[in-house]
Amino acid sequence: MATSTLTEITANTYYMPEAANDNPTGFVTVLDAQPIEGGFDPVFGDVTWQTLTSGDKTTSNGLELGIATFPANGVLHLDRHAPPEFYFCLEGSGVVTMDGQTYPVAPDSVIFIPAYAKHGVRADVGGNKFAYGFGEDSFSAIDYQFSANSK
Repeated sequence: MATSTLTEITANTYYMPEAANDNPTGFVTVLDAQPIEGGFDPVFGDVTWQTLTSGDKTTSNGLELGIATFPANGVLHLDRHAPPEFYFCLEGSGVVTMDGQTYPVAPDSVIFIPAYAKHGVRADVGGNKFAYGFGEDSFSAIDYQFSANSK
């Protein structure tokens, strides 16, 4: 029985993503070169973030990726949104609350947040840093819905 390699199977398959940026090109992004956004806000908390890929800032589509940084005891208040999201803890520790359940996080922890799950973050005394991402074209397209009393 003949077998095929992945290259042979996909050789005649062309995938064209349906996204806002119809002509994505490869690129490299450096974290330290990205502006720091966010900061203290009574609505969302005191987290800052740096966007690495987002169709409204880079020549990409279908993936929004960034790094969130929390100060000591920093918070991201409870929120929800349509696209699923992931967190990958890089430094520090804390707690992620998701639909009323709390989950401790530490370096190398991966958190999957389903669509519309109410979730928030509280960093421990040493702060917390994680990568986050969505299968979306851009960060600006995500409609965050913050809870009124989520402290």
